[in-house]
Amino acid sequence: MLINFPNRAHNANFRFDPIVRSLLDTDFYKLLMLQFIWKYYPDVHAEFSLINRTKSVKLAEIIDERELRDQLEAVRNLKFKRTELVWLAGETFYGQRSIFEPEFIQWLGDFQLPGFTLSKDDDGQYDLTFCGTWAETTMWEIYAVSIVNELRNRAGLASMSEFELDMLYAKGKSKLWDKISRLNKLDGLKIADFSTRRRHSFLWQEYCVNALTANLGTGFVGTSNAYIAFKHNLEAVGTNAHELPMVLTALSDLIKQVVSKEKDKEKAGILLDGFAVQFCDIVAKQSFLKAQYAVLAQWSVLYGQAMRVMLPDTYGSSQFYRNAPEFVTDFTGVRIDSKDPFVAGAEYISWLAGKGKTAIDKLLLFSDGLDVNNIEDLHNEFSGRARVSFGWGTLCSNDFRDCHPQGSRALDPINLVCKVTTVGFEHEDKMCWTGAVKLSDNFDKATGSPKKIEDYRTVFGTEGVANVPQNF
Repeated sequence: MLINFPNRAHNANFRFDPIVRSLLDTDFYKLLMLQFIWKYYPDVHAEFSLINRTKSVKLAEIIDERELRDQLEAVRNLKFKRTELVWLAGETFYGQRSIFEPEFIQWLGDFQLPGFTLSKDDDGQYDLTFCGTWAETTMWEIYAVSIVNELRNRAGLASMSEFELDMLYAKGKSKLWDKISRLNKLDGLKIADFSTRRRHSFLWQEYCVNALTANLGTGFVGTSNAYIAFKHNLEAVGTNAHELPMVLTALSDLIKQVVSKEKDKEKAGILLDGFAVQFCDIVAKQSFLKAQYAVLAQWSVLYGQAMRVMLPDTYGSSQFYRNAPEFVTDFTGVRIDSKDPFVAGAEYISWLAGKGKTAIDKLLLFSDGLDVNNIEDLHNEFSGRARVSFGWGTLCSNDFRDCHPQGSRALDPINLVCKVTTVGFEHEDKMCWTGAVKLSDNFDKATGSPKKIEDYRTVFGTEGVANVPQNF
């Protein structure tokens, strides 16, 4: 179905036009992680917060607060439809049928999102947070980011004339065609759409996915958007996110804090044993440096070999490889995120070689800041050395840079994320909390309180991390 994008934007006189119309309109890996959380950590609580890293874009001055509240409330009222649950229960994902347990599907049937807290800060940004059990709050991540992104884009479109809108979308389509034409020249290309959270709009993402499907043939391997995969009979793809090691590491930290307050050593030991049973032995009883590997061990048990793709950069890829237990070498491959992709790809291959293993059958999945230029370069650099694949994000379905006929930058993509910020659990009838941290392979991308970030860097170090200050 062809959408008249200029006409739809110009005549946007709907009383209410929901951005998210299905709970499946999320990244597939959120559903994979949700089952993981539901199965292993149902009693853990978490708070997520929206973070706009593009500080120059004052979202609270662009997006109407009432409109944002209405969009968020609309998602809160959604539930999974029966047909969607049947698809999740019966579809084959990564060559495996019934990866979602019947009890989980039944639980999903009653799932609804928890509440939110919304206010404006003094810097023209929104303070948007979600608090509840981890299994409840985790699903807000993609919905929140995609809603805020699209509301910002709608505000930018609202000031344009019908002719300007026509020119904008004509240029956007031409740019997409040029990208597809270049991608078609790459022999053996494997690429997927990873753009849900920062898309221009749902309809534009759907248009881009359909264009990739129609023109890349077997080179297009699927989409991370579960709803688009469901609707168009495409492969739903995804791995896992930084969220898992962030929460498990924070949980390990919190357990140590709670146990250390017990002065009776015998009682402290009993308490620690109880946490090990309630959560995970590695998380509870060993240094929190090892919690990042507990994620992989549990993930392997739940999903098997096909989805054993690791994400090593939560606290720095170099320390991850240096401290990794032997079983990690058997993983299918690695998703490259915050490190220079050429350095990161070579580092993974070198690490495997040091373990006496070849990378030729391993997966190198590049997913950070991709567009055609670096996709071409990475494909040429690593093809023949490993199985190369790409998760094409923001610039797949939100690249209207230089397309505005008046030269406005109002539709340029921004760096918007929703991260877990606090982790907790109930102990002796009261909630215990601690901050969550992500360090990444880029010093400037760390999230968490300054004190917590400092504490974590003391443990994990900064080996291989970019942009470390000279006086650090």
